[in-house]
Amino acid sequence: MPTQGHRDYRQPPERKSMHARIVRDLGMRILAGEFRTGDRLPSEATLLADYDVSRPVLREAVRVLVAKGLVLSRQRAGATVRPRNEWHLLDPDVLYWLIQAKPQGEFVETLLTVRRIFEPAAAALAAKVASDEALQHVAEAFTRMEAATTADELLEPDLAFHRSIAEATNNDLLAYIGTMLSLALRESIKLSSQLPNTHALSLPRHKAILTALLNRDPLAAHQATLVQLRETRDDLSLILSSRPDLG
Repeated sequence: MPTQGHRDYRQPPERKSMHARIVRDLGMRILAGEFRTGDRLPSEATLLADYDVSRPVLREAVRVLVAKGLVLSRQRAGATVRPRNEWHLLDPDVLYWLIQAKPQGEFVETLLTVRRIFEPAAAALAAKVASDEALQHVAEAFTRMEAATTADELLEPDLAFHRSIAEATNNDLLAYIGTMLSLALRESIKLSSQLPNTHALSLPRHKAILTALLNRDPLAAHQATLVQLRETRDDLSLILSSRPDLG
């Protein structure tokens, strides 16, 4: 599984190589809309001068952007930005750039919409098909949530709880989506943890989901997940409304 799940999306890691810095810079500029669909990136000569790198380094950076679905590169035509619906948005780097480029309020709404579509259905399926071992992993994550004494300690088991439910569906694609969503979910959880009673709020909601899973009740699992997401949205709306600077 990808290792990027431990990133802080609001504090980008220091990039050591020029290759990685070029990829991130151009990727961010594309995601932020500086280059739009159909636009050509600056010419190779311009980019070589801007970044002061060799041609092989620049071309390798462009190949990475091609692999992520952001640009189409043709000989003598340069690199052209592809339509947004062709971008690999679940690629960890592309998702990272998307979160950086969006105002935080807009990002939260985008994420919650995806979660409302994905998580209740995944929980319902897990309640039907999960092995006892898979449900034990969900229960263990909840136990670690209970043991947490700070918001920071709560973060990792909370993420593990949601990933474990996706994995309990016995569907590799759903498990993968759950892992990719956890990269963005980290940012959402960190934002909601600004509420002083985040621990007390979070545990009963997750307990209801776990109980439904252990009872192998798909309808209850679906409903408990919807309730958790609705109340999470209320929490996040409260924080965003009190912090206009977050957008």
